[in-house]
Amino acid sequence: MQTNSQGERKTNRLINEKSPYLLQHAYNPVDWYPWSQEAFNRAKVEDKPIFLSIGYSTCHWCHVMEKECFEDKDVARLLNDAFVCIKVDREERPDLDAAYMAVCQAMGRNCGWPLNIIMTPRMNPFFVASYIPKNSGSGLIGMTELIPQVIDIWKLRKTELEIVGADIRSRLEAMEKRSPENELGKEALQDAYNRLSKDFDPENGGFGRAPKFPRPHSLMFLLRYWKRTGTKSALDMVEKTLSHMRRGGIYDQLGFGFHRYSTDPQWLVPHFEKMLYDQALLTLAYTEAFQATGAPMYGLAAKEIIEYVMRDLASPQGGFFSAQDADTEGEEGKSYLWTIEEVLDALPAADADLAVHIFGIKPEGNFIGDFGRQKGKKNILNFDIALEDLAPYKGLTLPELINRMHDIRIALFEARKKRVTPSTDDKVLTDWNGLMVAALAKAGSLLGEQKDIEAAVRAADFLLDQMHNNGLLYHRYAKGERAVEGFLDDYAFLGFGLIELYEATFQEKYLQAASQLTKAAISRFWDQRNGGFYFTAKNPETSLPRMKQVYDGAVPSGNSVILHNLLRLSRLTMDQTYEEITSKLTKAFSNEVQSAPEAYTWLLCGVDFAVGPSQRVLLVGEVAGKDTTEMLEVLKQQYMPNMVVIIKEPDQAGFGYEKIDGKTTAYICLDQTCLPPTNQTQKMVEQLEMK
Repeated sequence: MQTNSQGERKTNRLINEKSPYLLQHAYNPVDWYPWSQEAFNRAKVEDKPIFLSIGYSTCHWCHVMEKECFEDKDVARLLNDAFVCIKVDREERPDLDAAYMAVCQAMGRNCGWPLNIIMTPRMNPFFVASYIPKNSGSGLIGMTELIPQVIDIWKLRKTELEIVGADIRSRLEAMEKRSPENELGKEALQDAYNRLSKDFDPENGGFGRAPKFPRPHSLMFLLRYWKRTGTKSALDMVEKTLSHMRRGGIYDQLGFGFHRYSTDPQWLVPHFEKMLYDQALLTLAYTEAFQATGAPMYGLAAKEIIEYVMRDLASPQGGFFSAQDADTEGEEGKSYLWTIEEVLDALPAADADLAVHIFGIKPEGNFIGDFGRQKGKKNILNFDIALEDLAPYKGLTLPELINRMHDIRIALFEARKKRVTPSTDDKVLTDWNGLMVAALAKAGSLLGEQKDIEAAVRAADFLLDQMHNNGLLYHRYAKGERAVEGFLDDYAFLGFGLIELYEATFQEKYLQAASQLTKAAISRFWDQRNGGFYFTAKNPETSLPRMKQVYDGAVPSGNSVILHNLLRLSRLTMDQTYEEITSKLTKAFSNEVQSAPEAYTWLLCGVDFAVGPSQRVLLVGEVAGKDTTEMLEVLKQQYMPNMVVIIKEPDQAGFGYEKIDGKTTAYICLDQTCLPPTNQTQKMVEQLEMK
């Protein structure tokens, strides 16, 4: 760490930024620039290559590289002499992250974060790597060896490096050239199911081996496939995965909420960061599973996740913070880990004995950290044995064991609160907040939690008031400042949240706002020639081509989410122009989706809606009326993911829509076929179930 003559810590240019991630690096001895024209001008004037490093504030390996390299004076001196160095927060600038992740993939490298790119002053990339240690080892080249090599190559072979970068740009341009093909249909849904089945882990749930991500949108796709076909194995995959994840170490058994992913097939050892988007998407998955099966454990899991979000990620303004860190005091997962002695100290003897059995606590520990190293007899709490199996062994009834378990959890959580807690990335991102609005609205409505709907209203109002101005949406809010013009995901995800909020409150303003945002997205991002939505409204601030994203990774793509929005809005507003766009959208991406449909499951949820059957229910009656409320409660009990519900007051319903015999009346359309109106709840359900 550098100090000035008064012994104060010396800062670099990042000290003036708002991003928590950039501020983490503001005291590095590396002469960091934020992404800026000033940095590019200096690179050209001094004829130096650019070292671009992209990460995020809760990333464990980003912290490791900072400690090893960016805080090291020797490495910093090498970097400062050789390069113009730029730091980017991938969450603040997802456009740059997407562009350079595409470069990494085009170069055939193993891509992750931190993402480090070396490029010419003309912004032609020629080297890319994820984590780089200080010194070479374990098959990785170290900074102390890499930087001198780059200097030598730069001196002797500049022209070749420019050619390498230009070739990568050409490859990316070729990848982005799509021509519309056939529409996606039932065959793609069947193929995705078949591939997910082959990839399914029948022992632990989830897909693949390790690392294992939750993939909630794949689970929601499988729920829809089960609903469409009656294929029980699709539902079994969902239930196995959700139950095992909830029991595993990937779930914070004391404070609730999910960590980002598991490093093993058993969901035991996670990377410990907690991301807002994971909480939102998993809340949606557990809520839909509850609606589909009626199993209380899924509804309880959704409520627990929301409890974590409201406690630890809610901002005073009404939105939600981005994430909590993986590391505490420089150690991964330190806040969450327990030795058996710590458990014994925190609980009475009988409860401690029970906790050891419930949570699988071992004297030798079960936490294996980086590079397979045992970490000091520490344990990740997980349900090592099902409660219904443990109850007889302990001489308790299941309800008695559940009550004891509740008390034990509270006591351990109170003890844990005395520790240093992981830091929180307190920037508010419009896209992730849109997902959280959707989750709160849906869960609040289906689980009968009015407080969650109210939280969704506060967040939506904050986003519409503070992040939206003259038709323009902004991406990031931090320290009282909104910044960065919104990307497709911001418009799509917030639109999704507003549609869910409309169906939870039936306040017309949220439906109107969703329509306005969607029309703005069409204007800003839609490709009129070939279909599909670009991620950015204009060419990016790089030498790389404007890109379209459709892959549904940890977060679904904007194209996938807006497809579903367009379909729902077409039925909610009866504006057919929305549906015309959906046909062009699926044609634009049909080739790549058909090649690996299991990687596009949120998009395929939209395809499932488009193929049908879908249901439109218009209730004519007073929003808060007894008849209306009774009909709504029955509708909520039906797992019909392709159903939209509208309520119109009798004086606003329009010609031909009226109450029958003074009672709230349902007007139902199945796809393009509209059925006779009914004021009988049972008749309404029978109509909905018609094939």
